[in-house]
Amino acid sequence: MAETAVKPLVGIVMGSDSDMPVMAKAAEILEEFGIPYEMTIISAHREPDVFFAYANQAEEKGFKVIIAGAGMAAHLPGMCAAIFPMPVIGIPMHTTSLGGRDSLYSIVQMPSGIPVATVAINGGANAGLLAAKILAVSDGALLQKLKDYSAKLKAQVEAKDARLKEVGYRRYNDGL
Repeated sequence: MAETAVKPLVGIVMGSDSDMPVMAKAAEILEEFGIPYEMTIISAHREPDVFFAYANQAEEKGFKVIIAGAGMAAHLPGMCAAIFPMPVIGIPMHTTSLGGRDSLYSIVQMPSGIPVATVAINGGANAGLLAAKILAVSDGALLQKLKDYSAKLKAQVEAKDARLKEVGYRRYNDGL
């Protein structure tokens, strides 16, 4: 349920279209669980008026969670958390200069009273899963989908282990 006429529960916002490959992973997870979202590109630095309007209207739009990705100075997640009263999940983007550590530190080191849940550098899929888990607190059907998803992950690992035992590590490593 990508961007449809259904009221979005999650806002996905990024500072640049270069963040799209990572943010798309969050969207794919939300789609897998049938969670409606809205995706937007906003630069908090280059268009602060647009950003403030977005963050101020997010609750009115029906957002329950915002997933915000940013690189370098990474102000977007923290500024969303400063305005939006519900959970914000920050995704630090990998950067060429510091490998994303600059983004990670910027997002995770928020002042007291302005929390941002932070996933790994380029952790789009986990951001989508965390948003789903937050929403599942009040949605039993979504909670069951998350349990089924976890069972599927477990089965995948068990199948890989069975294959390893069957062919040995050398053949497994060679893709046989």
